[in-house]
This record gives sequence, structure tokens and C-alpha cells, in this order.
Amino acid sequence: MHRIGWLRAAVLGANDGIVSTASLMVGVAASGTSLANVLLSGVAGLVAGAMSMAAGEYVSVSSQSDTEQADLAKERKELEEHPEHEHQELTHIYMNRGLDENLASQVATQMMAHDALGAHLRDELGITDVASAQPVQAAFTSALTFSAGAFLPILLAILAPGNSAQWVVSVGSLVGLIVLGVLSANAGGAPVGRSTFRVAFWGAAAMALTALIGHLFGVAGA
Repeated sequence: MHRIGWLRAAVLGANDGIVSTASLMVGVAASGTSLANVLLSGVAGLVAGAMSMAAGEYVSVSSQSDTEQADLAKERKELEEHPEHEHQELTHIYMNRGLDENLASQVATQMMAHDALGAHLRDELGITDVASAQPVQAAFTSALTFSAGAFLPILLAILAPGNSAQWVVSVGSLVGLIVLGVLSANAGGAPVGRSTFRVAFWGAAAMALTALIGHLFGVAGA
């Protein structure tokens, strides 16, 4: 749980970087265009995607942060104006978790004496330091990991021999997605097989679809 703040943004960014950039490049390559145009599409996709990810994460997580701050202000005001009611709320929360009324009331009293606002944020609203929104961290992590992921298919296209860029990018990117699935599963303590299958399946589907579209438009253009 201590890793969830950066892990979600990191996995999403790297996965999207590989899938979107590789798919874009595979689609362009399937149209029969030159390697220079394939690389240009990859670099453009990297820059646009990194900025989009950063902006999207910042806006969405900022909205979450605004909501948390509004809840914090509301809870602080209620504690100042209606402390007895807030004590009853906390008591009922602990009773619903299995404590009898007497013990729940004692626990609520001690928790409020120690940190009333923190107790209500944590136990009533589910807001903790671990789960609290951090917009700048999420935006920076998403942009950085997207760029790292997007760099893989670009590098593969540069190293691809002859006219094999489409296949080298496709296979190499799938390998990268599988490695990403393994790493994210290990970092988050999730089943490796399921995480790996998810990223590989959707990555393959995206590249296959864009390759088909690129081929159809390439044939039509010819």
C-alpha cells in the first residue's frame, strides 16, 4: 500500500508509453512508408503522449486532492461545532467493526483525545497519508514512465535490420510489456501470470488493430 501512490502512475505510464507508441509506429510501418516516417511518428507520439499523461494525471489527481481538502475542512468544522455528534459517529463506526457500545465509546474518546481530526479522516472518510492525492508526483511519474516506455519501440525501430521495423517493434514491444507485467506484479504483490497476460493481450490487440488499419490505408493509398 505504501507503493500505491507511485506504482499506479508508473505502471500506467510505462504501459501506455509502450502500447500507444508501438501501435502508432506499427500502424505507420504497415502502410508501407519509410523508416524515417515511422521514427518521426514514434517521436511525435512520445512527446504528445508524455504531455497528455502528465496533464491528465495532474488534473484528475488535483480533483481528488480538492475533494479531500473539502472533506477535511468540513470535518474540522463539524468537530468544532458538534463534538458530541462526531463522537457518536466514531462510536458507531467502531461498533460496526465489532466492538460493543461501551468499548467503542471508550476507543472513540481516546482516539479523539489523541487526534480527533485524524481519526475521523481515517475511520470515517478513509483518507490516510498513504492514500492521499499527490498531483505533482503523479504527473511527473506518468510523464517520465511514459517516455521510458515509448523510447523502447523507437529504439527497436532504429536497430531493426532492413525493412523489418514493423515486426521487430511488435515482438520487442510485447517482450517489454511482459517484463513490465512481471515487474509491476512483483512490486505490488499481485499474481504474475494474470498481470503479464493483461498487458500482453491488450498490447498485442492494439498493435494488431493499428497494423490492419495501416495496411488498409497503405493499400488504398497505393
